[in-house]
Amino acid sequence: MAVAMSSTCPGTYCGRMMFNGSVEGECGVCPRGERANLQKVCQRCTESPELYDWLYLGFMAMLPLVLHWFFIEWYSGKKSSSALLQHIAAMLECSVSAVVTLLVTEPVGELSIHSCRVQMLSDWYTMLYNPSPDYVNTLHCTQEAVYPLYTIVLIYYAFCLVLMMLLRPLLVKQIACGLGKSDRFKSIYAALYFFPILTVLQAVGGGLLYYAFPYIILVLSLVTLAVYMSASEIQSFKNLVTKKKRLVVLFSHWLLHAYGIISISRLDKLEQDLPLLALVPGPALFYIATARFTEPSRILSEGGNGH
Repeated sequence: MAVAMSSTCPGTYCGRMMFNGSVEGECGVCPRGERANLQKVCQRCTESPELYDWLYLGFMAMLPLVLHWFFIEWYSGKKSSSALLQHIAAMLECSVSAVVTLLVTEPVGELSIHSCRVQMLSDWYTMLYNPSPDYVNTLHCTQEAVYPLYTIVLIYYAFCLVLMMLLRPLLVKQIACGLGKSDRFKSIYAALYFFPILTVLQAVGGGLLYYAFPYIILVLSLVTLAVYMSASEIQSFKNLVTKKKRLVVLFSHWLLHAYGIISISRLDKLEQDLPLLALVPGPALFYIATARFTEPSRILSEGGNGH
């Protein structure tokens, strides 16, 4: 009762409920969709997400799609002509899941969401900040202070998994004739592994990913582009444009580069940030310009001639 009679609530996330314009009740956890303000009163989350919040949600939504595409390509094999249809199916599954997730989130039935602004890293881990006013009893105020950025991703993953299990097996069974019975469903089996991993990643590291995802996108997109161009032995523009698939991969990585740059800059100052997008083709052009000088066979032959 000492907590209830106090003028302000202890801890960072504990608050009092407001009824009919007056603050009543004991200090405790705020209901879902609300957060304690500076006066320690539970306040409804009615703000729209910032651009950076949408970019974060886009990143988390892209992860299962990119993994779907990777494993479809990995297991489809050269003999299979069904990879394209599976890629399209994966995109439709993730797109429909994203739309449905937005529709079932407050405000229900609209393609928009109400959110509480992320103020600091601890907002993602409120369970670690439950106060103990008398150093004996703990006042539990665990809540989703970043509503709905934490749970909306988990809901999206659940819809993705359900749609995949309903649609993809039927599609693969019909079109994946070039693969054996054990191989045609391997991309689906892979998803049954990576969806739990993504769920744990969001549950445990959501706050860290929120602040780090722009740099993760840039680093991974640069590394994967370099690995792909090296594995495909692309050493000139001629090698690059001979196959449409290579151009698709290149432009996809350029989009990821741009996504990462926009996420880092947040486009706070358009006149300063937009010119940074001119750096997007830089890594690919640099690779093509320098690939011939780092060819292993050439280095070995020159070393042999030197001796």
